[in-house]
Amino acid sequence: MKIKVTILVVILILLHALTFSAADHSHKSKYAGEEKRKIKSLSETDIEELKNGKGWGLAKAAELNGLPGPVHLLEMKEEIHLSAKQIRVIEVLYKKMKQEAIPLGLELIDLERELNNHFSNRTITDELLGLLLERIGQVQKKLRYVHLSAHLKTPNILAPEQITLYNKICGYSTDDPCENVPKGHDPKMWRKHHNCP
Repeated sequence: MKIKVTILVVILILLHALTFSAADHSHKSKYAGEEKRKIKSLSETDIEELKNGKGWGLAKAAELNGLPGPVHLLEMKEEIHLSAKQIRVIEVLYKKMKQEAIPLGLELIDLERELNNHFSNRTITDELLGLLLERIGQVQKKLRYVHLSAHLKTPNILAPEQITLYNKICGYSTDDPCENVPKGHDPKMWRKHHNCP
């Protein structure tokens, strides 16, 4: 009888320890480590993208719906067979976009820093929070507009075949998998896995 009680007590202790251990790990935040950032809401990569007028994912609505951005077009000019005239027009578009995006990116960094500092210094108030978020929202809106409007202009510069090729190269194409077996795949097995005739 004593052995059964001892075993039961050991099992209960182990179960309690396992439960406590599992619970302890389940509360670890996915943000752990980010508290060391200078501006908590922006990573170093975010800051570099904003400082340099890069996309920061703001133009996904255009990019993923078949409207290429100027920087990617210039990077792929040979693959999509851009003419010299197209390159010049896209370069002007890119330069204008970057000139508008950089100051907005810098302004957004400054506003996020200000918000961060008010929270860090415990000087934030409800009224100040509302004002800062309004200003941040306005800058984000302008910055996103700059990037999306550049994408909006590219279809008028490109031939439809170039856009199709661009999307295919980027992996956005929705081509029939039965017709397009990726390099490195066994065609017979690929077709079998995709239920091709």
